Formats: sequence, C-alpha cells, structure tokens
Amino acid sequence: MRRKVTEFEPTDHLETGEKAPDFTRPLVNEEFWEDTALSDVLEDGPVLLIFHPMDRAFPTTYVYNALKDRSILSGPAQVVGITISTPYDHARTIEDRGIEAIRGLYSDPKNEVAAEYGLAHDLDGMEGIEEPRLALYLIEPDRTVAFDWVAEAWPQFPDYDALEDALEAL
Repeated sequence: MRRKVTEFEPTDHLETGEKAPDFTRPLVNEEFWEDTALSDVLEDGPVLLIFHPMDRAFPTTYVYNALKDRSILSGPAQVVGITISTPYDHARTIEDRGIEAIRGLYSDPKNEVAAEYGLAHDLDGMEGIEEPRLALYLIEPDRTVAFDWVAEAWPQFPDYDALEDALEAL
C-alpha cells in the first residue's frame, strides 16, 4: 500500500521553554526492559526524546539512520525513542537498525504519552487507531524543553541541522 503526503491538523503540542510532562513506561534497550520514568533518565543528563511512527515504518528507519549517520546517537544527549510498538518489537528494532548507542525505546501501546504531549493522530485516518506524529524534543535535566520539532505532515523529516545546533548549545 502506497501512502500519500498527508497534512496533519494543527495541534497544541509541547514547545520550547515549556516543562516536559513526566511519564513511566517500559524502556527497552539491547539487553532488557523495565518500567522507567523520564525523570529518572534525565538524572543522567539531557535527553533527545524522539516520538516516531511504529517500528519498521519507513520514517522511523529513515530518522534513526540519519541520526546515526550524523553521530547524534552518541552525542551530548541521551537518545530515547517512544512509540506504540511493543517491547519485543523495540528489542528487534534496536538490533536490526544497529542503534545500540541509544538509551532505549519506550513502549507506549495506548499512545497516551503522545496524547499528553499533543502528538497523537489517527493512523492512516483509521478512527481509534493512533500513533504519534514524528517529533523531536531536546529536554534539559529539569524537564525544560530546549528544542522542539514537530511534523506538520506525513511523511516529513526533522531539521537535523537545527537539532545539531541545539545539541551544540547544551
């Protein structure tokens, strides 16, 4: 099935300067997963939180490949993804994509965190089936958002240069 470019409805999403909501979900890394609060991850330094479509969707693959190619995955911020995929899918994605350098991928099957951040949308226009729109948040340890980028269409990809500038400013 071939998808066309789809414009998203405007959203009241979290923006730079605001406090990121805390949440707890299973955080999956290459070895195991456990329920982990965002605030606990932030104790180790800034976080690049990536909301993305489900694992193996081409935008997800493309974004992680671009971040890896630009050495952002091993940069000054911990990289953490979040989507509706299960912990089992996340473990396979980390291995298949070669993104072991990330802190982990949160599993949020009900898309509740994306809704709290203002990023939920119906998948392919199917009522009641949601995933997050692609978004990047650079979050300081006090949960202040230092940088945000949120897709306005599907597919649309981040401004990686602006992200790199924000990371350099940490």
